Amino acid sequence: MSQLPHPETTQPTVLELIERRQAAGSRPGSRDDRYRLALVVEGGANRGTITGGMGLELAERSVLPAIDDLYGASSGAITAAWLASPHPERLHGWQDPTYTRMLIRPHNLLRRRPLIDLRTLTEVVYTRLSPMDFAGVLASPATWHPVATDVESGEAVDLRPMLSEPADVQTALRASCGIPVLSGAPVGLAGRRYVDAGVAEPIPFRTALRQGATHLLVLRSRRADDVPRHSAMAPVLAHAMRRRYPPAYQQALLTSTARYQQDERDLAELARTPVVWALRPGPSTPDVARFATDAAVLVAGFEAGRAAVRDGLLDELHGIRQQRH
Repeated sequence: MSQLPHPETTQPTVLELIERRQAAGSRPGSRDDRYRLALVVEGGANRGTITGGMGLELAERSVLPAIDDLYGASSGAITAAWLASPHPERLHGWQDPTYTRMLIRPHNLLRRRPLIDLRTLTEVVYTRLSPMDFAGVLASPATWHPVATDVESGEAVDLRPMLSEPADVQTALRASCGIPVLSGAPVGLAGRRYVDAGVAEPIPFRTALRQGATHLLVLRSRRADDVPRHSAMAPVLAHAMRRRYPPAYQQALLTSTARYQQDERDLAELARTPVVWALRPGPSTPDVARFATDAAVLVAGFEAGRAAVRDGLLDELHGIRQQRH
């Protein structure tokens, strides 16, 4: 497990650091402290409506200026991109089943086309219907770090160093979210091929730690009781991919559930330190399937995410302010 440095006696907790930065009007790129606070957003396909709700609540409560880096895996990369953009209020789109139905197209299977149409998402939804300012994402003072799985190595890769122009943001989103087979071929970027971050690192906290984060605020898309079990489909998919995908990727796919379960254990241990704070949806949050299109479910998941921030973070911040004054 990646280890955080042993906290110094004077080192603030995640919430203390946020409160101090809010009180000082601190902004990323011009801090008066030596810490790096990373927001880490878990993936999970349409469970992203939950972390989308969390992200919007953070934006509306002026927490974002306290963040230095935005890491996202799969659907978490989408939410992180909206938070880096000038229009985080468009995270409301997670609740709109119209967009989801444009993305997930079961009839495509009859035409031998991808079930998940990521090009429509990035080239229609995010350019015409709910425009994402791709240049603004790259220019954000809080750096956006989309994570994907390298097909050749089976390892997680931060795509940020490969992004230089707005169109690269669209490519990176497709790469981070691209579920093998279901969304078509791997996505090429800078001479490498990438697929869904969820295979190698669905909660990209390890990448954030390796890159120098001193504090982590982690947005989880699963309830505490919703831990994935080993899927009987993984060996079937790996077998079906044996001619098109390298052995390293096949092995990463076969071990992805075990890796996620280890992430759960490691994050629980890290959350006992003062420098990691993880937010999860509450126990009454409805099950949001990976390919959910029901409007009521999407809205309920989004609102559960917002409630998790209010109940699990904002109340604590208020308590810290009261003690300080």
